[in-house]
Amino acid sequence: MKLIFIGPQGSGKGTEAKIISKKLAISHISTGELFRNITGELKEKVNSYINQGELVPDELTIKILKERIIEPDCKNGFILDGFPRNIAQANILDKITKINKVIEITLNDELAIKRISSRLSCKKCGAVFNTITNPPEKENICDKCKGELYRRKDDNPEEIKKRLFIYHKETEPILEKYKDILITINGEQDIEKIAKEILEKIKE
Repeated sequence: MKLIFIGPQGSGKGTEAKIISKKLAISHISTGELFRNITGELKEKVNSYINQGELVPDELTIKILKERIIEPDCKNGFILDGFPRNIAQANILDKITKINKVIEITLNDELAIKRISSRLSCKKCGAVFNTITNPPEKENICDKCKGELYRRKDDNPEEIKKRLFIYHKETEPILEKYKDILITINGEQDIEKIAKEILEKIKE
């Protein structure tokens, strides 16, 4: 089973991808994980873009992805989270693997801004919490490693609006391409209900 999870910032697609990957015993591949785990010369190339605040070029991302999906843990399938981000990337992806289903998690912009503004990240392990949908057990303390939680500087309404604009302009058009294998889920429900609905619709 090879899946793509698509949704605007704040839709919870990363959280859902982690849950579904465990339920289906397949790998969860986020673009962040892809770039963090590479080593050597490729790592240096990726960092040269990231450190300047630039997007990693499609060709380089695809090269890293191709190497990742042939690893043993992807034998039974995988979930792509955060890729493809545009039609060009989706067309390149077609050439290297066949996708079975695309899961779109919808969320209106107003709620997306509210959720992201409430997001907290761990300085130590990188775990993400949300004071609305997924609060930590103790205020500003990570449940996993007890590290300090903080709010990213770019998680403010103006920056979030810019990211949502790019999502609507560049990522949403992908949905038309995948309309025959598309599953659309309402992202305003609670985390467990969304996961249950995704699993039911995949099995259909």
